[in-house]
Amino acid sequence: MTDVARLAGVSHQTVSRVLNDHPNVKEQTRIRVRAAIAELGYRPNRAARALVTGRSQLIGVVARNSMLYGPASMLTEFEQAAADAGFAVSVGSVRELDRDSISSVVERHLDQRVAGLVVIAQTASATEALAAIPADVPVVFIDGDPAAGRSLVTVDQVAGAGDAVRHLLEAGHETVWHVSGPTDWFDSAGRIQGWRKALREAGREVPPLLSADWSAAEGYRAGQMLARMPEVTAVFAANDHLALGVLRALHERGRRVPHDVSVIGFDDVPEAAFFIPPLTTVRQAFGDVARAALTLLLDQMKDEPGTAETVIVPAQLVVRESVAPPA
Repeated sequence: MTDVARLAGVSHQTVSRVLNDHPNVKEQTRIRVRAAIAELGYRPNRAARALVTGRSQLIGVVARNSMLYGPASMLTEFEQAAADAGFAVSVGSVRELDRDSISSVVERHLDQRVAGLVVIAQTASATEALAAIPADVPVVFIDGDPAAGRSLVTVDQVAGAGDAVRHLLEAGHETVWHVSGPTDWFDSAGRIQGWRKALREAGREVPPLLSADWSAAEGYRAGQMLARMPEVTAVFAANDHLALGVLRALHERGRRVPHDVSVIGFDDVPEAAFFIPPLTTVRQAFGDVARAALTLLLDQMKDEPGTAETVIVPAQLVVRESVAPPA
């Protein structure tokens, strides 16, 4: 603030009044101070202010506007974890994870003087758009890019997918077909990697990938293709909604689950236990991810943001009734 005052040729108190939108500042002076702020790239140290003055107990969250189970559950769990720690959450939702949309939300959060940011960044485009966040702003990514050099918390997608594939192979299936989510999502890419890795480690053939989005409709479309292929006896779907679509397609074709084809999903949505048959799936511990992200953020708020940390939360295979030995 002193540097801003010196460059603008005003007092420290005048800079403070401009920052707080005090009315008793001449417009010409206000413009000069704003220009100095822009030139120096000055922002108040919100993390220090939050801890020293107690005036900011607000955390900003950047997330895609989505009703998908995973992102929505993650956001809900983080809001609860923050509330338990005495923090309010301001959610900035974007329709698309592009640079302009994300930059606008980040600026709005910083203008609110949030104590730190949590970014639910499922795609590479989101990570790239967030590269311009000032280095002194505490920030933690959920489901981001480990190579981005920021603190990150994520579920072990590779290991979770591997557990699903190995469960099918141990049931006696020769190989496992995969209906994936969008390939530009980190979660989807991790599940693809885990599927391929498990098959190769077992010395099994890796079938062609069936790419989809996250919807039951796309699972149904992929399932219609798989149902016409008698060699298909095991399917790993990248989420439970895709698995639901696959189940419908197999049923319409007279392929019984699990007698003719075994199916595994991912997420463990609340309805998964009530599918016909009850769906074997991989559960993501969203609560554990949220609490770990909050812990990393609070640690950064206490100290200067330093070395990026990565926390990997294990996934859990939930065995129900949609897997059996091949006929």
